[in-house]
Amino acid sequence: WRGRDGERRGGRGMGAPAGGLVDGPPGTGKRLLARAVAARTEANFLRVDGPELLNKFVGESERAVRELFDRAREAAPVVIFFDELDAIGGVRTETGGSQAPARVVSQLLTELDGLTPRADVVVLGATNRPDMIDPALLRPGRFDRQVEVPIPDAAARAEIIAIHMREGSFEGVDVDALTDATAGLSGSAIAATLQEARLLTFEAAVDEADAAPTAVTVTQAHVDAALAQMTATQR
Repeated sequence: WRGRDGERRGGRGMGAPAGGLVDGPPGTGKRLLARAVAARTEANFLRVDGPELLNKFVGESERAVRELFDRAREAAPVVIFFDELDAIGGVRTETGGSQAPARVVSQLLTELDGLTPRADVVVLGATNRPDMIDPALLRPGRFDRQVEVPIPDAAARAEIIAIHMREGSFEGVDVDALTDATAGLSGSAIAATLQEARLLTFEAAVDEADAAPTAVTVTQAHVDAALAQMTATQR
């Protein structure tokens, strides 16, 4: 792997992995991880939402895949990130349903290990349904490195809370209690909880002053209210 400056990344005699699959529940940061890989290697980042490659007209889906890889080779080094890979890489069936997804899988396989060189192009996929991915896509040389991104543990939740509490004025909030109370929530759910606490604080300040405040202080009561709303939606 070579960065944009031409410097080789990785150990001597060690080729870069061809691709990988990031799986985990929604909101656990799979997209952020893919962006971090691209940033760390100083590569271009090309994100593709899986369903956008599907087209009801015969041949159009395959052409979209070919054009995607052609564009990637021109922009190399590049990381192609397939979000919701299960939408286009689902298990192929013999009969029934649309054949477009099966044709896309076949075209993907052709691009991943066909005759055309794929130098300096790494593919990453993200899914919360790894069991739905066609096994052929997970063989060596394709999306063969699988990385699980789980729901954050206590230490990770504490870090997430600390990061997002920097974005507002929090006063008297029990971080340890909040860390325990957010067990089972994803990183995005925790971020949304603290954002909701800020909104509740702002709304309360507007109601009291009958005007938009210049600054607000988030208290434990607002955090508790936001957390109650979030946990209710998670049930």
